[in-house]
Amino acid sequence: MPDVSREVLQAELSQPWLKRALRARIKRWVGTNNAEAREEWVQRKLRELPAGSRLLDAGAGERQYEGCCGHLKYVSQDFGKYNGVGDGSGLQMGAWDNSRTDIICDITQIPEPDGSFDAIMCIEVLEHLEAPIEALREFRRLLRPGGVLVLTAPFASLTHFSPYHFYSGFNRHFYTRWLDRLGFCVDELVPNGNFFEFLCQELGRVGSVGRAYTRNKEAFNVFENVARAVCLRALKRLSSQNAGSEELLCFGYLVKAVKAGGR
Repeated sequence: MPDVSREVLQAELSQPWLKRALRARIKRWVGTNNAEAREEWVQRKLRELPAGSRLLDAGAGERQYEGCCGHLKYVSQDFGKYNGVGDGSGLQMGAWDNSRTDIICDITQIPEPDGSFDAIMCIEVLEHLEAPIEALREFRRLLRPGGVLVLTAPFASLTHFSPYHFYSGFNRHFYTRWLDRLGFCVDELVPNGNFFEFLCQELGRVGSVGRAYTRNKEAFNVFENVARAVCLRALKRLSSQNAGSEELLCFGYLVKAVKAGGR
């Protein structure tokens, strides 16, 4: 009798409409707005820059932020070696076009005069640099006194853009320690997401990782999909009651810093 009940339940849970409903519900839960929240913050910081400011987009890739910079004098920089495929391991884009980049060079040696930019943005780039602290030092050289630095990077990331992935992420102490030492005043240090949202994000992509890195066409059976939905619902509840879990783990920090006076 238990076996019959299990078969009946499995048949019911295997209904296509229920699978679709579960997937749709999972996508609506917390942990799915990492990039959206980051992009909203970055665009807000760009809008705050005075019209006519000269802005360097360091590690610009495909110049995705150019459209937000119509009121600025936008200059893009990239090292120009990533082609979308990399070494074939980890997460790759598949295609990548940086042919419109203004300056192709090492990010630690940008051929521009001291103090020649009013603002610099460096978005989700630090983890791809062999020497991120030297890049920050170069940003200080390039900014005028009072110039604005807008930074984001992951707290913990999967391998992506390999072989150009040297750090999994950076916590708040990296920014407070090194920006202060390099002569910046940190204006904003905002955690994006929290511990519970991060777990939701990773649980949400176990399916695609399972399909890519196991022999299974489907990572979860019907019962496991229901269990995953239950776990995600619990994490959503915990996230709504969050009281500082971002100090343990979050998607990453959103940082605005200002160069102090002097060279």
